[in-house]
Amino acid sequence: MSRAEFLEGLKGGIPVGLAAAPFGALFGALARDQGMSLGELTLMSGTVYAGASQMVGIDLFGHNVQAWLIVLSILAVNFRHVLYSAAIARYIKHFSAVQKFFTFFLLVDPQFAETIKRHESGKPVTFSWYIGFAAVIYIPWVVVSLIGGLLGSFIGDPKAIGLDILLPVYFLGIVMGFRTRDNFLPVVAVSAVASAIAYRYVGSPWHVSIGALAGVALAAMLPPIKANRKPDIAHESHEV
Repeated sequence: MSRAEFLEGLKGGIPVGLAAAPFGALFGALARDQGMSLGELTLMSGTVYAGASQMVGIDLFGHNVQAWLIVLSILAVNFRHVLYSAAIARYIKHFSAVQKFFTFFLLVDPQFAETIKRHESGKPVTFSWYIGFAAVIYIPWVVVSLIGGLLGSFIGDPKAIGLDILLPVYFLGIVMGFRTRDNFLPVVAVSAVASAIAYRYVGSPWHVSIGALAGVALAAMLPPIKANRKPDIAHESHEV
């Protein structure tokens, strides 16, 4: 393992870890409010490790929903991670089986985004960099979830002070990070419309996966914009 690449990953992940901390605290506070023990909420953060899914899970726990439906609902929210895994698979072919296990377990939204950006910038996606970036997000997430559970009674109702808006803003920031990619606007628009329609007629949390699949389907059908651009005149003249 390269120490330099590991430290580079740690450095790059620090801003993400700090940005994710409020979500971890919010989850801890909400989990305690729903009756979960400190051990239970910490275990959930350490094993599920997905903010949106954890929020869905504790909401369903509070309504005495059957276990299979909770698992299915969390799978619906996290289905996008299947797409994430497929997208980065070609970048991690050189990883060992054990390394791939940890890679996919730690594959959250910002990890996926940074992995794609790193590859597109021409830098190698190494396990040293990947685990460094992931560690500085995962460990604080679990710790801050516990702290949120401990201090939840001091926060009161998170919705009353607007903390519930943090998660949508967070995801919006990730989406906007890809705004320069080909066909960004039509893909996002179709995803948003499909998700809204699904939310109205199918319900939550299925609208998340349906919106994602609609966007993926459109992206697969649309040709890259660069492929439709006319060759550069100066380049043609040079070739002649």
